[in-house]
Amino acid sequence: MPTEPSRSRRPAAETVSAGGRVAAAMMVQNIGAYGFNLVAARILDVPDLGALTALLGVILVANVGMLAVQTTTARRIAVKPDDAEAIAGRATVTALVIGLAATVVVALASPVLAPVLQLDSVWPLVLCGATVLPLTLMGAAAGVAQGQQRWGALSVIYVANGVGRVVLGTAAILVVATPTAAIAGVLVGAWVPVLAGIRLLHLRHVRSVGYMWEVAAGSHAMLAFLVLSNLDALLGRAVLTEHESGLYGAGLILTKAALFLPQFVAIVVFPRLAKAGADRARSRAVAAVAVLGLIATAMTALLPWLALILVGGDKYVEVEGRLWLFALEGSVLALVQLLVFDALARRSHTIVALLWGASVVVGGVTLLTPIGITGLTLTMTLTASVVAAIAWVLAQRPVGRPMGRPVGG
Repeated sequence: MPTEPSRSRRPAAETVSAGGRVAAAMMVQNIGAYGFNLVAARILDVPDLGALTALLGVILVANVGMLAVQTTTARRIAVKPDDAEAIAGRATVTALVIGLAATVVVALASPVLAPVLQLDSVWPLVLCGATVLPLTLMGAAAGVAQGQQRWGALSVIYVANGVGRVVLGTAAILVVATPTAAIAGVLVGAWVPVLAGIRLLHLRHVRSVGYMWEVAAGSHAMLAFLVLSNLDALLGRAVLTEHESGLYGAGLILTKAALFLPQFVAIVVFPRLAKAGADRARSRAVAAVAVLGLIATAMTALLPWLALILVGGDKYVEVEGRLWLFALEGSVLALVQLLVFDALARRSHTIVALLWGASVVVGGVTLLTPIGITGLTLTMTLTASVVAAIAWVLAQRPVGRPMGRPVGG
């Protein structure tokens, strides 16, 4: 009589299977983002690429609400699966409110940001703000799928996001080779994953003060991480020459690739991190992300000519010998990101102060000392390494008090 597989082996096998599906979908998503960046690097002038890199950084920073809605929704559904429909309703309404608010805030801030980023018009920034609305709705749908461990539905959303950006973003930039056109294409493409996950969303609102507080706390944590991880793109545009900021923007293509490469690990392990006894899951996830980062950095160092092709070709040859530093930076930031997700799963808030402190250090070093491409990359890498080390130590300690208010359902 055949024996039933042990319970310990079954979750492990399911995790590997889910990880494979989500990894493949996120690879398509990241290839879409990379493909769009590669087209931009080859078509736009070097200064325009620097501007586009800064604009994409604005979208990422303004998009903290999406990440907070996704993680909060996934955590709550993982802990209380019977309340999934009500939580989905809260997530949808919250995503609409956050997305519209971010659109207005970025539009109002655009007259101030445009000269800082050396832009000739405020319209690219206005389009950046408008892009946050569909991306936040995508986060709500992804959170529902992630919390219910519906990896197939989650994979479809990620694939649609990548395809939407590369197809519509590339089409826009081929029609008009400007940063404004590129962002317009990104905006239209951001609605594709919303359509793909529309069945997971519900417009029925269920009041929950606790949910809103958790989203707010999660937004703060993700804002702190996104500011740190995108700070060099914005600072590079401000302190480097236009030509150097374009070179730096090309290098950041590798940084983002190394950052996003292991992201599927955090997505798959997150529901487990939200439950008690997650120490082993955390350790394995950190080890997996570290190994992937080492491989990415080593491959870039060994094959710099191939890395140069991947970031845009010979017009960026001046940065070829330093591309491995950009890969290393992204790999270290991937570790930090995983530990931020772990803190959100445990509802720990200590890491937020650490992230803001690191951003202050990077900003101070960059603005107060003469710094070039290599110096800025090293500053980011060393600072992120310290953050990762301290965050790992903090993760081993019991949480003193929850993030946000502990009540509200």
